[in-house]
Amino acid sequence: MSGPVAIVNDVERALSLSNRTISNDKTGLTELNGDVSHASSETNSFRFGEISLPNGECYSGSLLGNKPEGYGNYIWSDGSKYEGEWKFGTRHGYGKLQFSSGALYEGEFLGGYMHGSGTYTKPDRTIYKGRWRLNLKHGLGNQNFPDGDVFEGSWILGTPEGPGKYAWANGNVYLGNMRGGGKMSGKGTLTWINGDSYEGSWLNGTMHGFGIYTWIGGGCYVGTWTRGLKDGKGTFYPKGSKFLSGQQSYLNALRKRGLLPDLRRQSQIVNVQQPRATNVSLERRWSLEVSIEKVLGHARSSSVSESVLEGGDNEDEMETPILEREYMQGVLISELVLSNRFSPSSRQAKRREKRLAREIKTVGEQIIKGHRSYDLMLSLQLGIRYTVGKITPVHRREVRTTDFGSRASFWMTFPKEGSQLTPPHQSDDFKWKDYCPMVFRNLREMFKIDASDYMMSICGNDALRELSSPGKSGSVFFLSQDDRFMIKTLRKSEVKVLLRMLPNYHLHVRRYDNTLITKFLVCTGLNRQAVKRFVVMGNMFCTELRIHRRFDLKGSSLGRSVDKVEIDENTILKDLDLNYCFYLEPSWRDALLQQIEIDSKFLESQHIMDYSLLLGVHYEHPNIYALLCLIISVAEDEISPQGLVLVPRGGDDNSVVVGPHIRGNRLRATSSTGDEEVDLLLPGTAKLQIQLGVNMPARAEHIPGRKDATEMFHEVYDVVLYLGIIDILQEYNMSKKIEHAYKSIQFDSVSISAVDPTFYSERFLEFIKKVFPPNAVAG
Repeated sequence: MSGPVAIVNDVERALSLSNRTISNDKTGLTELNGDVSHASSETNSFRFGEISLPNGECYSGSLLGNKPEGYGNYIWSDGSKYEGEWKFGTRHGYGKLQFSSGALYEGEFLGGYMHGSGTYTKPDRTIYKGRWRLNLKHGLGNQNFPDGDVFEGSWILGTPEGPGKYAWANGNVYLGNMRGGGKMSGKGTLTWINGDSYEGSWLNGTMHGFGIYTWIGGGCYVGTWTRGLKDGKGTFYPKGSKFLSGQQSYLNALRKRGLLPDLRRQSQIVNVQQPRATNVSLERRWSLEVSIEKVLGHARSSSVSESVLEGGDNEDEMETPILEREYMQGVLISELVLSNRFSPSSRQAKRREKRLAREIKTVGEQIIKGHRSYDLMLSLQLGIRYTVGKITPVHRREVRTTDFGSRASFWMTFPKEGSQLTPPHQSDDFKWKDYCPMVFRNLREMFKIDASDYMMSICGNDALRELSSPGKSGSVFFLSQDDRFMIKTLRKSEVKVLLRMLPNYHLHVRRYDNTLITKFLVCTGLNRQAVKRFVVMGNMFCTELRIHRRFDLKGSSLGRSVDKVEIDENTILKDLDLNYCFYLEPSWRDALLQQIEIDSKFLESQHIMDYSLLLGVHYEHPNIYALLCLIISVAEDEISPQGLVLVPRGGDDNSVVVGPHIRGNRLRATSSTGDEEVDLLLPGTAKLQIQLGVNMPARAEHIPGRKDATEMFHEVYDVVLYLGIIDILQEYNMSKKIEHAYKSIQFDSVSISAVDPTFYSERFLEFIKKVFPPNAVAG
């Protein structure tokens, strides 16, 4: 979808032109009717005249003294022309600006900038009509592209951002949210010219998350996708079938909470002309998925539903059963026949309704008006917008000692009606505390987080989501809609620990690019009837690949297993539930263990304990790479011994997907050409950048005798790992010492979590070494 990404190149030149006003230097200014000095008596009165400059530029029109005021024409030496209104010597009001390239802007100006409503036409017949802000498209606007594509919707700082409608020249139409420079991201519906449609979540232009794919010939699939491929459990409905009991209410609940697009609401926001081009990327991903299903799908299911999948007709479609399917990266790995004749009172239907109700909770609640946290969310978003907006324009400098501590924290009052420094808002009056803003700005820069992306993710058009199950500490978690950032409530004692260790934390992060400890981005306080404290963190599970299992590993054993009978992808498993060990490339293992030791020693020096290694595991289907080689002809020398496809980095980094929180050095691997940086190639995706703790390929082997908490069904898996060290704000204080003494009487002191930081870090590291044992056997 190249269209929405197109940006007006000549606007950059307009910025330079906007700063060029007629010089007031009398020695360089010549009036066509005489020397300027002869007109000195008219410096404070209106007149009409012509002015030429030594560089060949000239102005003719209304003047106030020696400056353009009112209506006039200005011609630059390169042929650019402006005709319109002036004020104080700059373009101000309505006018036309003709660029030397042939581009034309006609509309409103403010202080020399294109600002307000206007139309911009390029020589290639790209036409934008809409709102502008300081030479950038900003607000609602309509853009027609040379190839016939049309976009109408919200623009922010020059690119499509927010709700909109994109129509390709061949008839494909997308109605939904845009992010990341004009890519389909968030909730939206794409309707292909053949009548097929997908309604659900998107990420960077691909189907990603929960959604519904409906075929023109009838039938649909309700499930989850990862980067354009079916991934996880879903339900296939053949032509003529009806949703199972509970399914429709589930989908309606998702629409109500904003987790599926609301077409009625979207159609009210934008109204576009008839669309007309094709999305090659989407077509390729979908055709690849169909190829995978054909090659590896169950023979029986293919004969039953392949015609429906292809949109064909089948006389027996009404008799085709409803199928519950599970996919892994587009590969069908299991299938269960579900009768579409269930009685609403049957046990199967009731069990299904309960499971659907659980699934609604796992995705998090969108905070809409009327939600218990709605006013809190508005205050949070306003405070963060104020915090980042205030600190970003400040000249960048090194962090100083005075930037830390209580004296570097500031309170700001936000009255509902607004003030000289704060805008009016809908929630109640509140006070906002900004802890060490210059330090956290520097941290965000070190973590390579763009300020505008950060604000759009948390404070954009989409609401935050509240997780349904807070941790044992009583903390409440909020997620940005794109899952990039997590907001967590903190206890007063945790804020004190964070501020105490912040100078050393900043130094540690600066010294070690590959550190695995939590990325803190903002620490704030909010006083609305009661004081609440928050920290904004990077969400390490905002990944390109689906996380199938999650583990919280401490190295202790007492109480370190889950009590849930049914395990799903969102269940946080613990130490005793881990029944696999993971074999990494030897140099990667050494680098990982070294960094974990460095990080744990740092936490030990800060008297921190009770932290965890959060481990996310993406399981690869056993046959996925045989199929990948068959479909896209991967060379044999690119296949690693573990079966994962690693390719040399190469010179084209545009094809490499960089995650939202990538930082540090790329990992290297030994190949026939020597030791070089490599990327991970997966079916249906671009290459993934491999770094310490991110997109790390490994081989998982089952540990004999351990209970099968993961419910997997193979002894050996190719996996991709994501990991980081979390919960680093618990110091070994008096309460923890008392807990240690009390539990040591009842249990083995080695097995409990509450131990002194030195013993904790040693035990933690020894346990992690067992999770990642040395790869003694090649292959």
